Amino acid sequence: MSVTIWHLAAIALLVGLGPCGWVCVRRGFAEGLVASQLAGTVAALALLVLAQGEVRQPFADLALILIVLSFVGSLVAARFLEESR
Repeated sequence: MSVTIWHLAAIALLVGLGPCGWVCVRRGFAEGLVASQLAGTVAALALLVLAQGEVRQPFADLALILIVLSFVGSLVAARFLEESR
């Protein structure tokens, strides 16, 4: 297995998940919600890049499902935040 530029791009995107996790743990609910939405987007982009690098369609399908579920989860969490006030 050789490492291509696609693999390096996926690794760079996955490194970007670290600060999102830190914000989710250390900050308040609203900031954590924004960080989790960003983390979902970055993870989906990493899966899409990995799908291109591996030339495997199921990874791209998984990324699209992740985008939809991340958006719906953020809406539910925002609704919970609104009701708790």
